[in-house]
Parts: sequence; structure tokens; C-alpha cells
Amino acid sequence: MRALSGDVPLAIFSSGDPAAPVVLLVHGYPDTHTVWDAVAADLDADHHVVRYDVRGAGRSGCPSKLREYRLDRLADDLFAVAESVSPDRPVHVVGHDWGSIQAWHAVTDPRAEGRIASFTTISGPCLDHVGHWYRRRLARPTFRHLAEALGQSLRSWYIAMFHVPVIAPLLMRLLSVDAVRGIGLYRANMLPRLLRPRHRVAHIPVQLVVLTRDRYLSQALVSADLDQWAPDLRRFVLAATHWSALAKQPHVLAAIIREATLSP
Repeated sequence: MRALSGDVPLAIFSSGDPAAPVVLLVHGYPDTHTVWDAVAADLDADHHVVRYDVRGAGRSGCPSKLREYRLDRLADDLFAVAESVSPDRPVHVVGHDWGSIQAWHAVTDPRAEGRIASFTTISGPCLDHVGHWYRRRLARPTFRHLAEALGQSLRSWYIAMFHVPVIAPLLMRLLSVDAVRGIGLYRANMLPRLLRPRHRVAHIPVQLVVLTRDRYLSQALVSADLDQWAPDLRRFVLAATHWSALAKQPHVLAAIIREATLSP
């Protein structure tokens, strides 16, 4: 199945009972929809599970221009898929890594009202929230704030590499086709969002899954200050790395997702 978002075709994969609650799983970088295989297999028992390859990845189309990787376009993709698979019912969105980053952009969009029922975020903060997070810590440069900002910056070293004109082409020779295309996500969005962050509030229930052994995102970044951006917020903590939660603890993640999708 495919949905068209602008002129980009998006490959959609669904399973489970079409009459059950719809859960939309959005993958990150440099993955495809298959990163959700184990979680989807668990959720199939009582959900209509929908996954899609994001633009530039897997079987979906690849934009020709960098600006087509901007978060506004990625949010359009999510809404296009949701409308295609569930035109009459809202969907429950779950995002990991860049899948969560782009989902944040969608769930804080006015179009989310009535279209998205809940959001479960795993290892992917809203970039606008990150921009405000850094600003607050640099505006009050206490030892703790500076340590948090420096610690997260060191975890994100690879993002800077993607922006260096000489180094980026060298990295591209070592990466897969999907990984090379996906660099556009970073180059189109990181600097504009961090330098000019906007106020983006989610007016739907949000579930935050904090991974305590994530090498790329600190707990301070993903959890601190979030209540102001997501007033209806629940937190869950897993002892897992950035990817191991999906591969090694899929039943735990599925149970957390059910907290939102099957709650009365």
C-alpha cells in the first residue's frame, strides 16, 4: 500500500485487526519500518498496526531537494499516512529516534486535534524543545546547567560531522544508501530549529519512554522541562540502549503503548 505526500510516495505496511485501535509506528535514522518488527508482532494481537518507510528510506520515494526533508514536510507525511489508513478514526502514534522527532512536529500541529489520539515518544525529542532547553541552560550558566549542555553536546558529536563540508562527503562513502539520504534530516532541520526554536505544545496525551543507557540522548535532555510542552504527560523508564529496547524488550514497549491505546 502507498500514500502520496506531495510528490513523494510512501510505502505503508499494515497488520493486525483493521477494526482494532490503530497504532502508527514511525521509525528513525538510519532504519526502515522493519526496526519495529518485534514490537509490531506483539501489538498485532489487539491492534491494527501501521508502519511506513519515511521519505528517503526503504521503499518510499526520495526527495530531490534538501528542503523537502524539513519537519513540515515530514509532518505532512505522517498525516497523509494516517488519513490513508484510518480516515474515520484517530491514530495512536509511536515514534523512535527521528521518527519521534518528526512525530513531535505533527502532534504539536493544530491538525493533530481529532486526528492523533496519543503519542508515545522514544529517544527522539522535539527539536524546538531542544533549542529552548539549550537556551535556558546557557541563560543561567550554573555548573549543573553547563554540565548538562556540554554532556549532551558531546553525545551529539556526529551531528556536527554531518554539517562539515569536507567531512560529510567522506562519511557518505562509508554509509548505506538510506543512511546517506537520511543525512538530509539533520542538514535540513538541526540548525534552524536549534537557533530559532518555536513554542510547540502537545494538547494530547504523551507518553515519554526514557532509556537509561542511551548513548545519544541524555536523560536531562529528554525528560527535563517537558511538562510545559506536554501538560498530559506520563513517564516510563527502561534500562536499555538507544536500539536495544525495540529489539530486546519489545513486549515491555508494547505494554507501555497499550497504556495509551487501550486505556478506558
